[in-house]
Amino acid sequence: MSLHIPFDNSYVRLPSKFYARLDPMPVKAPHLIRFNTELAAELGLTPGTPEEQAQIFAGNLVPQGAEPLAQAYAGHQFGGFSPQLGDGRANLLGEVIDIKGTRRDIQLKGSGPTPWSRMGDGRAWLGPVLREYVVSEAMHALGIPTSRALAAVATGEKIYRESGALPGAVLTRVAASHIRVGTFQYFAARQDTDAIQTLYRHVTDRHFPQAQTPTELLNAVIERQAKLVAQWMSVGFIHGVMNTDNTAISGETIDYGPCAFIDVFHPQTVFSSIDAHGRYAYDNQTNIIVWNMAQLATALVPLMPDTEKAIAEFTEAVHAMPETIHRHWLAIFGQKIGLAQATPEDETLITDLLTRMANERADFTNTFRALSKSNARDQFTDPTSFDTWEGTWRKRLEAEDAPDALMRAVNPAFIPRNHRIEQMIQAAVEGDFAPFNRLLDVLATPYEDQPDAADLQRPPEPSEVVQETFCGT
Repeated sequence: MSLHIPFDNSYVRLPSKFYARLDPMPVKAPHLIRFNTELAAELGLTPGTPEEQAQIFAGNLVPQGAEPLAQAYAGHQFGGFSPQLGDGRANLLGEVIDIKGTRRDIQLKGSGPTPWSRMGDGRAWLGPVLREYVVSEAMHALGIPTSRALAAVATGEKIYRESGALPGAVLTRVAASHIRVGTFQYFAARQDTDAIQTLYRHVTDRHFPQAQTPTELLNAVIERQAKLVAQWMSVGFIHGVMNTDNTAISGETIDYGPCAFIDVFHPQTVFSSIDAHGRYAYDNQTNIIVWNMAQLATALVPLMPDTEKAIAEFTEAVHAMPETIHRHWLAIFGQKIGLAQATPEDETLITDLLTRMANERADFTNTFRALSKSNARDQFTDPTSFDTWEGTWRKRLEAEDAPDALMRAVNPAFIPRNHRIEQMIQAAVEGDFAPFNRLLDVLATPYEDQPDAADLQRPPEPSEVVQETFCGT
């Protein structure tokens, strides 16, 4: 049976100022790397053959019912506002209603230039495509809201970057939508209140039907973003480019560029090669998401008939966000040390452990996983640092029913470690996709002990440490 996507498109019904309609640019020799059959079934797709998948998800064949477009948006990038960004290498094929009744985008990334390519080639090279495929699927398996990867296709063409000629690829990703804080900012910068109103109605209908006012919408987005960032922190994830154009209104993690996971814990960890001043460091993500929500609030002000009242309501909502983040953080990190319902008094216990981990160069993931196995002290350069914390912790656990089971359920054994991703990419560049496929298979069940994959739990050797990660554009 031929590949069939049951498109049901809505964004293209918005006014033309919201996007540019164009087909993806065909590539020379598309070859399927991987197709996500589980996700395809969830979307209600008829998968077809690998040859069809390669043609469609490379952009060579526009499937029936697709209405391809590139979306317009603006954004603050590292604090500086760009009034016109937009999809520079992405093409929204259309939307489907999945088997649970949820509307979801299907988008090609690396599909060629658009009106917003800003002199770029609109393409992606193989490394970032495989990185996003692995990390987004790992985040899904970890239970963190995220865009997902439907397919990766090699293009048979070379992509030119600073390091030279690299193999090209196209990623097909799926998201609840690709509407961003920057989408609202795009029209606010143009003082186009009608467009902001249209976008507001589209977003509330699609994502927040319970929101009856702009204030309610802002509060709903804040709640989702607060929980999302707390979840990032709980697995040691650093997004790397938390620009407002990379902040999805839906509350999903999108735009995996120079993202990375902490190995040795340190709260000021930065990996992104373009984050020279640590704006998006691990421990600053909670501050930045509040700043991003303030930018959304500013863009929503024109929708309110009383500007002073709007500013007062929005300011109150944004100022309350740090406490919302902290509430989620305390609940999640409490569970990570075996506390089903952490209280404010437990915060000292959690932060004391994190401080000791940072001082004694403990591996973030392995330390928390080892708490339920009674060998966490082995992660510390000075195990006595853990020992002096453990007594207080054990006494607190006496009030819990099943702390070990809880910790095993929330502390992953496996994450996409940076050095393994780099090794996987290098192997793929040389034509070996076995490490890529193995990573995906292991990371699909991150909370299970998998003895045959114990090597993927190992932190990097000194020669394997990844110092910087890159966007790939």
